Amino acid sequence: MADRIEKVNDGSGKKTDGYKKIETWDSATIDELSGIYYRVLKLIGEDPDREGLLNTPVRVAKAMSFLTMGYNQDPCAIINSAKFKEEYRQMVLVKDIDIYSMCEHHMLPFFGKAHVAYIPDGYITGLSKIARVVEAFSRRLQVQERLTTQIRNCIQECLNPLGVAVVIEAKHMCMQIRGVQKQNSVTTTSAFTGVFLEQLNTREEFVHLIGTKLH
Repeated sequence: MADRIEKVNDGSGKKTDGYKKIETWDSATIDELSGIYYRVLKLIGEDPDREGLLNTPVRVAKAMSFLTMGYNQDPCAIINSAKFKEEYRQMVLVKDIDIYSMCEHHMLPFFGKAHVAYIPDGYITGLSKIARVVEAFSRRLQVQERLTTQIRNCIQECLNPLGVAVVIEAKHMCMQIRGVQKQNSVTTTSAFTGVFLEQLNTREEFVHLIGTKLH
């Protein structure tokens, strides 16, 4: 499901300030979710029928559908859609992949960067597919620890490389705006397979590269 916005013109060839909004949603799901959010607004003491909130239940329902669209995606199929035979056996690293997910304990966002590397063993995948795998798993209710291992396991199982390395650095709103309220805390998780576990120098190279600005 997606919410796509495209600029349009008025037919005169001149640019306008208008937008054509194209939305694709499961209408039955949106209807049910919006009814639930209407009730939530009432329970917290708001008036869902006042002007500013008239369309809020539907907006929130669509936002939640977007934020959890990963449930409808098959990460292994993403990799297999661009899997190529290639005799390259050095590290392939895609770093600083933006992640936006939601903590399953409080349904509040956590966000940060994912760094993913693998060493091919006969097959590579399109670079964008690595980022799409990260997206597919992060757009679900998550804990950072499981998200890290899911990304690792998917690449290992679907591409069968010599090894996979994943590091995620993220800030959690459930720690920043409620509870302990530590705004500057960052959580780092890591997961490795194959040569990244067995060869210290390979793992050190990965750690060095993700901490180095080369561009």
